[in-house]
Parts: sequence; structure tokens; C-alpha cells
Amino acid sequence: MTKPDVLNTDFILRDEAELRQLFAPTHDIAIKKSLNHLDKHARAFIERSPFICIGTQSSNGAADVSPRGDPPGFVKVHDDRTLLIPDRPGNNRLDTLTNIMTNGHIGLLFIVPGFDDTLRVNGTAVVTRDPDLMVQMAVNDRTPTVAIAISVDEVFIHCAKAFRRAKLWSPDAQQDRGDVPSLMNIILDQTTGAPKDPEQLAKLDQDLEAEYRQTMY
Repeated sequence: MTKPDVLNTDFILRDEAELRQLFAPTHDIAIKKSLNHLDKHARAFIERSPFICIGTQSSNGAADVSPRGDPPGFVKVHDDRTLLIPDRPGNNRLDTLTNIMTNGHIGLLFIVPGFDDTLRVNGTAVVTRDPDLMVQMAVNDRTPTVAIAISVDEVFIHCAKAFRRAKLWSPDAQQDRGDVPSLMNIILDQTTGAPKDPEQLAKLDQDLEAEYRQTMY
């Protein structure tokens, strides 16, 4: 494991026992709330959620987190131990899918707009192209090419502290996207170089928005 050079190694924690000495014992409720299935409350949360973050790992343990968004309830509850996530068109890096195919461990964070609490689900996953499942997840008559099928091992509601500290849903905390370069500008800066002509860059931004509209599904 690499570590930043600025860190004083005398203060790096080496094991769980050393870590736990710094904190109060875990509250009994925080342990008991962890379920091994999707109860009625978890199902209701998932049905409301239009956005999730998916955590996976490659075969060598390299971590990755990827966002997924769709209309509320896009993650399908097949039964109390199984979830299905359609894979919509993206950049075709396929990081999440290839990770799952070599290391099936997966973590999900379900977010509902306006809710400060979140739902965490951990389990194991596979990638499927079963046509009977794909047709159930079609949008605008377009079926996904594949889906992620998750066998649930752990489910629990997560408290509101992080979202409240961030003031994530507060109108006063919203930032102006125009204060920073556009996505296209950033990507070009990081790759081939962004054009100096503002009109040319504006045209590229417009083309990206048009592509979004045409390739959402």
C-alpha cells in the first residue's frame, strides 16, 4: 500500500484493535439493524430511489465507485434476496461490469432526493444478458444489453449525519455549475487540449448535450 509522503508514519494505524481504541463501542442498535434480506422498509426505499452509487473491486483489489441513475425504482427487487440493475448506455469503459466478472463483491448506496438518510446494500453480483430479464427493464422500447444481478448479504439504513453536514438538499448550498469549466472543456484539457476559441468550445458543449438526448437509452 502506498501512502502520501506528507504523512508521519508514527501516526498511521496498523490494525482494527488500535483503531477501535479511539472510538466508543458500537451502539447495539447499529449492529442489530443490519439485515440479510430486503424487508418492507428496504423495498420501499429502493422503489423511491432514482440514483445509486455502486462500489466494486477488480481482481487485484483496486476499488471503483460508479453512479447509476434512472426513474425511481429502476433497481428491481426480484425477491427479498435479489436485486437487478439495468446497464444503460455510457462511455463503454465497462469498469463496473468487468470488475464484477472477476470479483463479485459489490456495495450499493441508494439515495432518494430530499432524504438525508440512505440505504446500504452489500452482496455478490454477476452480469447477465437473460432476455426475459432485459425486457422487464426496457425504457422507451429499448432494452439494456446486460444487467447486474445481486445476491443480497447485508442491508441497513444509514443515518442522516453526512447529508446534513453537507447540506446536500439545501437550496442555499447549491453551487453554480457555470463557475467552473464545462465537462467537455475539462476532458479536453486533460487529453488533447481544449480549443482556445470560445465559440468552438460552445459548439462542442452543444454537441455533447445533443448526444445526451439521443443516447440516454
